[in-house]
Amino acid sequence: MRDSIVVEGSNDRRSHAIVIGSGIGGLAAAVRLGARGYRVTVLEHLDAPGGRAYVFHENGFVFDAGPTIITAPFLLEELWKLAGRRLEDDIELVPVRPFYRIRFHDGATLDCSDDDAAMAAQIGRFAPADVPGYRRFLETSEAIYRVAFEQLAHVPFDSFAHMLRLAPALLKLRSYRSVHDLAASCVQHPNLRFALSFHPLFVGGNPFTTTSIYGLIAFLERRWGVHCVKGGTGVLVNGMVRLIERQGNRVRYNARVAQITTAGRRATGIRLSSGEELRSDIVISNADSAATYGELVPRELRRRWTARKLARADYSMSLFVWYFGTTRRYREVAHHTILVGPRYRELLRDIFERKVLAEDFSLYLHRPTASDTSLAPPGCDAFYVLSPVPDLEAQIDWRSAAEGYRRAIARCLNDSILPDFERHVVSSRVMTPLDFRDRLLSHQGSAFGLAPTFAQSAWFRPHNRSEDIDGLFLVGAGTHPGAGVPGVLSSARVLDRVVPDAALRTI
Repeated sequence: MRDSIVVEGSNDRRSHAIVIGSGIGGLAAAVRLGARGYRVTVLEHLDAPGGRAYVFHENGFVFDAGPTIITAPFLLEELWKLAGRRLEDDIELVPVRPFYRIRFHDGATLDCSDDDAAMAAQIGRFAPADVPGYRRFLETSEAIYRVAFEQLAHVPFDSFAHMLRLAPALLKLRSYRSVHDLAASCVQHPNLRFALSFHPLFVGGNPFTTTSIYGLIAFLERRWGVHCVKGGTGVLVNGMVRLIERQGNRVRYNARVAQITTAGRRATGIRLSSGEELRSDIVISNADSAATYGELVPRELRRRWTARKLARADYSMSLFVWYFGTTRRYREVAHHTILVGPRYRELLRDIFERKVLAEDFSLYLHRPTASDTSLAPPGCDAFYVLSPVPDLEAQIDWRSAAEGYRRAIARCLNDSILPDFERHVVSSRVMTPLDFRDRLLSHQGSAFGLAPTFAQSAWFRPHNRSEDIDGLFLVGAGTHPGAGVPGVLSSARVLDRVVPDAALRTI
């Protein structure tokens, strides 16, 4: 029996675009393509949109599975404007202050914000001599932002000649050094070096190897602030879905793509795991870039992103995440808290290089109910605590290791900022690297795709316009410019430059 071939909306003469995956990058791509006249079908293999921004509902608690921080609201405002609406009519962004509270292993804290005087005073408590260096770091961060974000984040790096033209600007910024090297050149105190260099961990990078281009995040936060979405990040995702539907386009769920179909070297559509085929004029993959080339593109058509090249690439770490709700509130705990363990460089070496599960850890604790009590029942708090861990190359048996690791994290929280909290826990679930591989279809269970090293950035990253398949385009964390909400939104902006205009079919 032959597989069925479907031409959706065959009476619709607009060019058809298929978007694989409904992560924030894929949804943004669908809105942009819809605004340019395309008929768009988004295919999501889960039962709800969001990808890494999926939402869990349990016992009256709302848990954002992934992204929790909005730092470039103008990118969202632009997206809503393209769809003929205003962001503020659909989405309420709530400023978060402090941006983060960093709690060091000795109990000292630093509240990160855009308040110059407060930041200088706090830095002075650690090392008065580092205050001028802190200001130099901010000046450098702004300089990087002006070039790398404002000028390059939405520009395709799909030719090496283009890369060479931009090389002087990148070299002037000394982008070959790491974010930690940048921080260390400005301040001496180890706590301050951590505070100025930890941001790459939010996008899957090791601060000791991630290109200093990511030093722009510090200025991005100061320029635009740190926000959360009222109701959770899932409200933002659902708002983007509504934009797509108002454009007359569609998001399908429980629709797993098995292969990108081709004629010669041109994409012609996709085949679902059910056997159903959908034809299209272009295909946009918001799937993990390694999975796109390693599993969805026919092997014989892979020229640059071969199995050998994908196997030799460096990938981001994975994550262990524990979501839990409590029957009491912890008003003294900030919205975002980073609990720094006893080791920094060595712990990251264990995670990224040695691929071993260390006994110690640094944690990110998210308490969204500090800003939005609607995410939990009255009198309760919602949390998730995240620990960076090696990807599945580490050969850790998470089926047996997960509960012991969760208990170790609980002891750490109990001994630091949540004393005796476990007797108040009424909702609990965990996510391990197995979930990133099996549920989110990420290569090796990596949480953010290809690591953002210098040798895997810009032209060296999988291009937004596929090098191997005509009519195939990539958005999301695994392509240019990289992971994080601003990064994946910017990857969708690149499509405006590389995807041809929609055309009316003549037949």
